[in-house]
Amino acid sequence: MPTCPLDWPASGPIDLNTHDLPHRSADTEWWYINSHFEVSDGRKLSFFAAFFRMATDATKGTEQKSHGHALTWALIDPRNETYIAESRVEPDAPKHALERIKNGHGPSDFRLHRAITEVLESGAVPLPDRVFCRPVQVAEDRLFLDFGDAQLEKRTDGSYRLTLCNHEEAVSCDLTIRPSKPVIRHGEDGVVRGKDGEDMFYYFIPRCSVAGTVTLANKTLPITAGQAWYDHEFGGKMPNANGEVETSAETPMSWNWTGIQLDDGTDLSAYEVIDSQTSTTVGKGLIVVDPAGERASTNALELTAGPMWRSTRTFQEYPTSFTLRSDALNLNLTLEALFPDQEFITTISYPAFWEGACRVAGTLHGKPVTGIGFVERSGFAQDENLERFFSKVGAQVAKSVEQVLPLVPSHEQLRDLIANDNHDGYLDGVEPAFMASHLIAPIREITDRGGKAWRSYAALACCDVVGGDSRKYARWLALPELLHVGSLIVDDVQDRSPVRRGGAACHMIYGEPLALNAGTAAYFLPQNLLISEDMSAEQKLRLYDLYFLAMRAGHAGQALDHAGMMDLVPAAVETGNASALEDRILACYRLKTAAPAASLAAMGAVAGGGTEAQIEAVGGFFEALGVAFQIMDDVLNLRGFERNLKVRGEDIANGVITLPVAKAMTILERAQREELWQTLQSKPQDPQTISATVDQLEGCGAIEACARLAAEVVEEGWRVADAVLQPSMAKMMLRAFGWFVLERHY
Repeated sequence: MPTCPLDWPASGPIDLNTHDLPHRSADTEWWYINSHFEVSDGRKLSFFAAFFRMATDATKGTEQKSHGHALTWALIDPRNETYIAESRVEPDAPKHALERIKNGHGPSDFRLHRAITEVLESGAVPLPDRVFCRPVQVAEDRLFLDFGDAQLEKRTDGSYRLTLCNHEEAVSCDLTIRPSKPVIRHGEDGVVRGKDGEDMFYYFIPRCSVAGTVTLANKTLPITAGQAWYDHEFGGKMPNANGEVETSAETPMSWNWTGIQLDDGTDLSAYEVIDSQTSTTVGKGLIVVDPAGERASTNALELTAGPMWRSTRTFQEYPTSFTLRSDALNLNLTLEALFPDQEFITTISYPAFWEGACRVAGTLHGKPVTGIGFVERSGFAQDENLERFFSKVGAQVAKSVEQVLPLVPSHEQLRDLIANDNHDGYLDGVEPAFMASHLIAPIREITDRGGKAWRSYAALACCDVVGGDSRKYARWLALPELLHVGSLIVDDVQDRSPVRRGGAACHMIYGEPLALNAGTAAYFLPQNLLISEDMSAEQKLRLYDLYFLAMRAGHAGQALDHAGMMDLVPAAVETGNASALEDRILACYRLKTAAPAASLAAMGAVAGGGTEAQIEAVGGFFEALGVAFQIMDDVLNLRGFERNLKVRGEDIANGVITLPVAKAMTILERAQREELWQTLQSKPQDPQTISATVDQLEGCGAIEACARLAAEVVEEGWRVADAVLQPSMAKMMLRAFGWFVLERHY
């Protein structure tokens, strides 16, 4: 059993004058306060604030430590459903973050790993994290934490003064927190055991009075009623019987925690820690503190997550409610989020955690109780990869389409789709169910099967990457999907394609007339999605220009695609000069796929308030991604798709002139060019001929030349974007997405 450090509290009452101070032995230490209160205008608000002090990796387990510091805090307004969050770190945080990544604490996805490492190696702190406005000061002889625009100070009368300021959002707090219950030990007499020997000492004061003021939008409001919660935790890896500290890597952990204050004066704290690699519980505990301050505890509890909510910024899922149950303490509570979007985005706990205010109701000792509390959920995205990420994006896109195009629309929903408030008469004689089955259902037939969600991701990501808030435009997720699916439905009729997204094509189910009408209608049905009161008239006009640019370019690309490349092949075979053929193929890719993606990305940047240079840059980057996406489709068609989603060499069997074929025409000898041309014209179906043709294209270097071109296109697009975009988590995701396009296998 590890021995506890000498500066930890002994059994008995905890002396706050001693143990509120920073602990020399601790590798990790934090001071945390949350509160629920009412201000003079009647609003009920909540906040939490956490001050962190961490030994650097190089000094963990040693007596003499150097420290890094971080701050996270958020003000929560349930009435307006706003969550104003701020995270601060020190200027050398990127260096320490790199050390942690090298020790296995980075994301598991290699593209995300590369993107984060690239930013950190530049020395930049990625937004939304910001650097402290001045050097952090931590007193050793009293509790005084000066974290720039946030301070926590212990006064001689035993109260705590907490000041917080977020200049960007014009929000600040000046509060006095005064304990009204005794100090309570968590865990085993205060010790919470870690899986890999990283034990912590944890005490808390579950109920305090709170007084002071909150300033919102330059208006200072006194607090009229409320209560607060204070806790303090410190520790790290403990020395073994020989006095040595093991340096093995820590197991990634995730956890749920709650602090609850019931209206009858009872307070509760519960937690569950989970091994992220095995999804097994490695520790849990529940403390109930009665109104008189008496403590009861148990490890026999169930903390069960309820329905999930998905963020449209990180696409992570979080429960909107929990059930806390313990037969041992005769407890059964339901915790329900005051509103879902209380996600805190930060590289401190990559990519985000959820910490929010909840209402509480249930029974304790058989009696009905109500109250309020905080829930923290963190660490559940540590194994995230881009494949799963875009699967989540796709699920949210489907949900957005369902909201925009309901299969059973109300009168008002149908009016908004085909008319407007001033033309309600257009629905006279129109039965919503009948119209839905002939206009909406054919579109939903294809959208509901799911597809590649990167087009929808583009608009929201590019809003955030220029400093905007994509949550205001979450419904835009449906727009790119409808635009794309509309083109697919029409394309399948034109090509006589019987299959789309793993099922019968739309026209095979509904007939060509309804399919064509539904496909073209899909271009226009989402028009109302572009309207927002948050935008100026100039922004709205720019959005319409970009949207119709996407439609015009897409139809031009479709014209080139259907016209084909055959007329240019004979000259390429004859001369070995395929530049005209390559140019037309790339023009088709640019118009049909890249230009719509570029327009959607630029629309996001316009909505986010980006500069002209940023709007052009993100548009250019997604244009590059669109071209690269199509080039890599050609490459994968020949090299094979993961899970055999398409037949290897299908383009050869269909006689399609793709970019690898054009590249080969500039490399192969005359006789080989003629043989390749004859093979494609014959549309071979036997596997041996197809395989031999693929080998020829691979052997001459044509396929690899296409892969290199795709990489060059993406890197050039990124070079321009990188110069005008501030380092941020949104920017890191875009960088990783570029590699995802190049290195995908499906």
